[in-house]
Amino acid sequence: MKIYLNGKMVDKSEAKVSVFDHGFLYGDGVFEGIRAYNCLVFKLKEHIDRLYESAHSIMLPIKLSKQQMADAVIKTLKANVLRDAYIRLIVSRGEGDLGLDPRKCYGNETIVVIADKIVLYPEKLYKEGMEIITVPTLRNLSEALNPQIKSLNYLNNILAKIEAINSGYQEAIMLDHLGYVAECTGDNIFIVKKGEIFTPPQCMGSLRGITRDSVLEIAAKIKTAAHEHVLTRHELFNAQECFLTGTAAEIIPVVRVDGRVIGDGKPGKMTQKIMAEFRKVTKVAGVKYSLGTKNRECV
Repeated sequence: MKIYLNGKMVDKSEAKVSVFDHGFLYGDGVFEGIRAYNCLVFKLKEHIDRLYESAHSIMLPIKLSKQQMADAVIKTLKANVLRDAYIRLIVSRGEGDLGLDPRKCYGNETIVVIADKIVLYPEKLYKEGMEIITVPTLRNLSEALNPQIKSLNYLNNILAKIEAINSGYQEAIMLDHLGYVAECTGDNIFIVKKGEIFTPPQCMGSLRGITRDSVLEIAAKIKTAAHEHVLTRHELFNAQECFLTGTAAEIIPVVRVDGRVIGDGKPGKMTQKIMAEFRKVTKVAGVKYSLGTKNRECV
């Protein structure tokens, strides 16, 4: 495996950063998870834009232009000869001292691109649906650490994930401080009621997911009403359908929430339609790249 590290392609065993890097010491940095499908990087521009927005919010300057960052992603995919991949793009504050002062790291950011395979959930769950629960850990307050910032400090989500795992579940719902549904530990959440789609607004403690936005675009395309609306667990319990979205998860049906059966306990027709339309979108929305003459299927 080849890793992009600060402008160079290095072997995985040589992909090392300093223990004084503030990304390691304090989670001071930002990241993106991106997908490539058959030599097309899905929504690359949108991911790059979100990365730079996150970096701007935490006053983390990035020397590379957006185009150079996109080129680094493509370069990493080519170096690893990957047609389909999950890409992790990381920018940390860089090496500094043991203090919190980010000025000690200015102009020294660390940029890493990793391209590999990922299977977040078993294939069975995409066909039969998954069960999820609500956990006690609340989503970060926007005034504390805004969920719109996709930062390297993911402990809030990890603590909720641990609670889910300890209860025997793979994913969990996180509420905001007012008791409204925010998002899951690594996914956005949607419900279907009376033929319309609902998802929590991004201002309610949820990340504006790239796949989430794709679903809203698909809804418009298939002429289905979609709303960003505050949701309570009551709305989830009484939904006709429920599904989760995320770059790694893609779109996965939910058939039970906190022990309550959703709809008829099977992936709903609307969910399946959205899943089918999403597969179509992944074939056209992104940046194409070639692996060369030996891999003509990607040319």
